[in-house]
Amino acid sequence: MSEIHKFLFEGLPVRGMLVRLTGSWQELLSRREPGSEYPPELRDLLGQMSAAAVLMQANIKFNGALVLQIFGDGPVKLAVAEAQHDLSFRATAKCVGELLPGADLPAMLNVHGQGRCAITLDPRDKLPGQQPYQGVVPLHGDQREPLLKLSEVLEHYMLQSEQLDTKLVLAANGDIAAGLLIQRLPVEGEGNLEGRRNEDDIGLSDAFNRISILAGTLTDEELLTLDADTVLRRLFWEEQLTRFEPQQPRFACTCSRERVAQMLRGLGREEVDDVLAERGEVEIGCDFCGRHYRFDAVDVGALFVPTGQQPEGGGATTLQ
Repeated sequence: MSEIHKFLFEGLPVRGMLVRLTGSWQELLSRREPGSEYPPELRDLLGQMSAAAVLMQANIKFNGALVLQIFGDGPVKLAVAEAQHDLSFRATAKCVGELLPGADLPAMLNVHGQGRCAITLDPRDKLPGQQPYQGVVPLHGDQREPLLKLSEVLEHYMLQSEQLDTKLVLAANGDIAAGLLIQRLPVEGEGNLEGRRNEDDIGLSDAFNRISILAGTLTDEELLTLDADTVLRRLFWEEQLTRFEPQQPRFACTCSRERVAQMLRGLGREEVDDVLAERGEVEIGCDFCGRHYRFDAVDVGALFVPTGQQPEGGGATTLQ
C-alpha cells in the first residue's frame, strides 16, 4: 500500500516526511499503451517527480493542485507530476528524441542550459480574478553549475523561493517511487520546542545540518527496498521522533468528458468540424491516464448548441 509518513524531531526545529508509492505508482505506469512505455531513465525521473509532488503537497496542505513541471531543450521536452489536496497524483512526460542508456537530468532536459523547473499552486476554489501562483528556477545552481539530480533542483527551489532549508532523497524504479524530505522549521513559535530555552547550549542551530547529513546517507536501494519503520530507525535511531498516522496517496486523474468538451469548445466549431470531416469522429486521449474520449457528429453538434436548445431530433449525448 502506498503510504506517506510525517514526523517531528522532538525538541528540534526539524520535520520530516517519507513517502512510498507502490501500487499507485504501478497503476500509473500500467496506463501506458503497449509500445509507448517510458524509457527506464524517464520512468524513474517521473517516479521521483511523483514522490516529490506528493511530499510537497503534504508539506504545505494546499487546497488545490500542486503541479511540478520540468521543461527544457533536450530529448524530453516536458515532464509533469501533479498532486491534489487529497494526495491523489498523476504524471506524464513528452519525449521527442532518443535517450541514451543512463541519461541523467541534464542529458534529458538541459542539454544547452535552457532547462527550467516550475512549481504551480492552482487553488481549488478560485476567487474572481485569482491566478495560480508559480515559481520557476533554472536547472543549475547559483554558480551556473548544472544540477544533476531532481532532488538538488528542488532543494535549490525551496531555498530560493521559500527560504527553507530542505534535504530531499528521491528514487524510483518500475515497482516503487519513494522520497524522504527533511526541512528546517522556524525556531520561535514552534510548539515542538517547548522546554528548550537556550539554543546555543543545546545546538538547535545545527540540528538541521546534522539530521540532513544523516538523511543523505540513505542509498537509493535502501529507500526502494526498506519499509518506512526500518528506514527511520536506521537513520535516526538516536533521535526521538513524534510520528503521525500515515496517509495513503493514490493514483487518480482529473480528466473528464466535460473538461474535454470545454477544450473542444475553446478550439471553435470550424476546427472541430474539420477534424470530424477528416476522421468521422473526434478522439481525444488523456496523456495522464490513457483514457480516450470520442465525439461523433451528434456529440459535436451538442457542444455548440446554445444553452437551452438541442439539435433537431434531440439526439445530444449527455456529457459526464
